Amino acid sequence: MWSGRQGRLRPVGCVVEELRCRRREREAALRKARREQQLISKRLLRDDAPEEAEGGCVAVILGETEIQQFLRLAQRGTEEKERERALVSLRRGLQHPETQQTFICSVLDSTLPEHILRLLQPGPKLNLGVAVEFAWCLHYIICSQVNNALLISHGGLSTLGLLLLDMAGAVQRTEDAGLELLACPVLRCVSNLLTEAAVEVLGGQNQLEDDRVVAALFILLQFFLQKQPSLLPEGLWLLNNLTANSPSFCTSLLSMDLIEPLLQLLPVSNVVSQLVLTVLCNVAEKGPAYCQRLWPGPLLSCLIGTLAFPDIEVVGQSLELLQLLFLYRPEAAEDFLQQSGLQVMERHKEEAQLQDRVHALQQLALHR
Repeated sequence: MWSGRQGRLRPVGCVVEELRCRRREREAALRKARREQQLISKRLLRDDAPEEAEGGCVAVILGETEIQQFLRLAQRGTEEKERERALVSLRRGLQHPETQQTFICSVLDSTLPEHILRLLQPGPKLNLGVAVEFAWCLHYIICSQVNNALLISHGGLSTLGLLLLDMAGAVQRTEDAGLELLACPVLRCVSNLLTEAAVEVLGGQNQLEDDRVVAALFILLQFFLQKQPSLLPEGLWLLNNLTANSPSFCTSLLSMDLIEPLLQLLPVSNVVSQLVLTVLCNVAEKGPAYCQRLWPGPLLSCLIGTLAFPDIEVVGQSLELLQLLFLYRPEAAEDFLQQSGLQVMERHKEEAQLQDRVHALQQLALHR
C-alpha cells in the first residue's frame, strides 16, 4: 500500500503499526496532561461547602495520625454524616502531594486498601454521599500514581467495574438518581487504572466483564447525553482505554451493534467527536475482520461529514480512520470517491498539520 511520506509501496502491517504508534504517543501525552490537571482540579457537578466554593477554605496537609483517624471514622462512624465529613476532609487533604506521600507510609502498605474499597461495593447498604467522597479520594490517589499496582492487586478494578454496572442499572430505574455525582470520579478511576503498565501483568483487565462493562458504559453515555453532557468525555476516555489494546472489548462494541449509537455522539462537541473517532480507530486497527463489520454502514458518510469540520484534530483523526479502513477494506475507497469524499478532503491539503495525511489518503484511494 502507498505511504504518502515515502511514496513507495509498503506492507499494510507497517503502515498500521506506524499509525498506531503515532496515536499511542499522542494519547500518552494527553493522558499525562489529563492526570496532572485532574490531580489539582476541584470536584465537578456539585457545590462544596460555601466557604470552599468561595475560595476561603484552603485544603490542609494531613499527617499520618489524621489520615488514620479519618479512615477509621469513614469505616466505623456511627452516623452516615460523620463518615461523609471524614471523607470530605480526607479528600481535600489528598489534593496535596505531601498528604499523598503520607498516605503511602500508613495505608497503601497495610491491609487497609482491602477494607476501604468495601466503601464502594454496590448494594443496598451503599451510601451515595460516602461513596462520592471516597471515590474522589481514590481519584486523587490514582492520579498521583503512588502505587496503583497495589490497588489493582487488591481488586480495585473489579470493585469499580461492579459499581459501574450498579450505576447503569440505577439510571435505568429512575430518571433522577443523582448518580452523575458518583459517575465522574468512578469513570476517571477506572480509566486511569487501565493505563497502568501493571494491568497486564496483574491481569487487571480480566477483573472487568467485557460485555457487561461495555453495555453499562453505553447506558451511562445515553444518560449523560440527556442529563449531563459534560460527562460524555469521561465515559469516552474510559471506552478508549478499554478498546486500545483489547480485541475482546472491540468485539463487544461490534457484536452489540453499538457503532451507530457511538456515531450519534459526533455532533455533540469537538472533544466528543475526537474521542469517538479515536475509539473507532482502536476497532479498525484490529484488522480486516473488524473493518468488515464497520463497513458497509453509516460510518463512511459520517466520516465524510467530519472532514468538513473546522477542528484540525477532528479532521486528522477522521483521516487516520479512513486510512485504516481503506487499508483493510480497499472497496470502501471506491464508495468514498463516489460520495465526493476526495473533494471534501481537498479543502485541507494546505493545512500544515494535515498535508501528509491528506496526501497519503489520496494516494491510497486512487491507487488501491
